[in-house]
Amino acid sequence: MDRIKEKMNSLRLEADEATTKAEELKGKVKTLEQENLAKEQEITSLQHKNNLLEGEVEKLETAIKDFKKAADEGQQHGTQNETLQRRLQLLEEEAETADKTLRETNEKLRQTDVKAGHFERKVQALEQERDQWEQKYEEMAAKYTTLQKELEELQAEIGTI
Repeated sequence: MDRIKEKMNSLRLEADEATTKAEELKGKVKTLEQENLAKEQEITSLQHKNNLLEGEVEKLETAIKDFKKAADEGQQHGTQNETLQRRLQLLEEEAETADKTLRETNEKLRQTDVKAGHFERKVQALEQERDQWEQKYEEMAAKYTTLQKELEELQAEIGTI
């Protein structure tokens, strides 16, 4: 019986040790489950952060594409601007040449107007001189006719004498 008692005591001790060990293991399992839950929450949080960062990366990549496109367009506009500047310069030079030609033409026209005015005055003077000569001619023709009549009358008188 003693042996049975010893065995029972030994089994009780083993059962107590096993219970203690089971409780320790339950505590460890509980701790590990809590750590696991915390890790899962951390993983979920990190996955959420990762998703947000991926969205941010996509936005940034889109922005980079847009900026590159804008830079290309800016460079293209710069090239077009340079071309337009050269065209503008050529047109300004042509305008200056045309303006110079116009000024020269206006000066020649003014000189022509001055000459035309001079010649008009000369023509008027010549027309007046012509009118005077025509008037003198008419007067002389009238005198000639009168003198012719007087001569004929004188010849008629002389012929009757």
